[in-house]
Amino acid sequence: MGQGQQEQVATSLAGAVSEEISASLAPVDAELERRYPGDPGTRQPVHTVYVPGDVFAADTVRSWGEKALTALDTHAPDAASFAAVLGLSDELAEPVHARVRAKLEHEPIEDLRVDFEDGYGPRPDAEEDETAARAARLIAEAYKNGTAAPYMGIRVKCMEAAVRDRGIRTLDVFLTGLMAAGGLPEGLVLTLPKVTYAEQVTAFARLLDAFEKTHGLDSGRLGFEIQIETSQSILATDGTATVARMIQASEGRATGLHYGTFDYSACLGVSAAYQASDHPAADHAKAIMQVAAAGTGVRVSDGSTNVLPVGPTAKVHDAWRLHYGLTRRALARAYYQGWDMHPGHLPTRYAAVFAFYREGFEQAADRLARYANRAGGDVMDEPATAKALSGYLLRGLDCGALDIGEVARLTGLTRADLEGYAAPRRGDLTAAAQ
Repeated sequence: MGQGQQEQVATSLAGAVSEEISASLAPVDAELERRYPGDPGTRQPVHTVYVPGDVFAADTVRSWGEKALTALDTHAPDAASFAAVLGLSDELAEPVHARVRAKLEHEPIEDLRVDFEDGYGPRPDAEEDETAARAARLIAEAYKNGTAAPYMGIRVKCMEAAVRDRGIRTLDVFLTGLMAAGGLPEGLVLTLPKVTYAEQVTAFARLLDAFEKTHGLDSGRLGFEIQIETSQSILATDGTATVARMIQASEGRATGLHYGTFDYSACLGVSAAYQASDHPAADHAKAIMQVAAAGTGVRVSDGSTNVLPVGPTAKVHDAWRLHYGLTRRALARAYYQGWDMHPGHLPTRYAAVFAFYREGFEQAADRLARYANRAGGDVMDEPATAKALSGYLLRGLDCGALDIGEVARLTGLTRADLEGYAAPRRGDLTAAAQ
């Protein structure tokens, strides 16, 4: 057949066959759209900082930034010394150090949780009521005057019988206080800890639904994170993955799954000296969480380390290296968020995040540019890889590791272009892969 000659196309099946198959799969199509809507496309903070309710103050965000800067100035006063502690390359030393300092000066905390659970403990009801009302007032004021972290909220006590009523009341006091102060801020986040049964998730979802109806809010306005801190939250007595059922039990309100390093480890009997986010038990739990959440729009967060960077410089450096290594390990495993316990953790949180995105920036930008331009290269990328590459660049932009100018220069793409590749519709992704 000569080049350019039109190919003859023939089929054997009647059109009705395709129609019948499509009709039979219509319920499955609807189920896929409902259960697996994909990533929401919003910013995911790189960490969550939690502060006990009685300690939280109007200046907490700024205070943590100042303490982190003091730690940096005291224990690694310049780019070379900071890079030497963490093992950063000469190429990364200056840009990472400069960006860490800028971050600590302008946005030291990305996500803050005022804690009314383990970090707060049991208190007289009147005291917890007052603390919850105060938290609502301070958070509302912070959003109004521009001093808030991008995301802020509270962690209440769990839905177990002993503390359930107290947790419900604290949530009510806090949310009612926000409404009285002008409404719910866009960055509001709620956290439900120590979940063991999917029914507890449903109960919390219905509690939020009742609050929305009381105040005339849009249905679904309030979402929440589920903390995975018990063995039962991973594996049920019948052998099923409880965490997958929890996502569905949230009735569309679950926004995140947060791994609780120490409660979960203790639940499995791991000795205190070995309770860490890189323990095999932790890896198993987070892998189950990751698979259960994939495609649902629910994001997974790693836990924390309780080794604090305090004391003499040598001890601080050891704690920094540990935290940096754990954070880099988590990022490589696609856990893009974690928990930080102390202001001294902020320098290494941001150093690890910035180094992660800057190290792979040029290669990711080149691969995405080649994909977008249908150019060749030494790697054959597919739509799913383009999605991952653009997601990588967007996360780097959101946290401050990258600038839109340098990304545009290497990719030829706008942020809107990146968002389009990062969140294609299910049908578009499937069609593109064929």
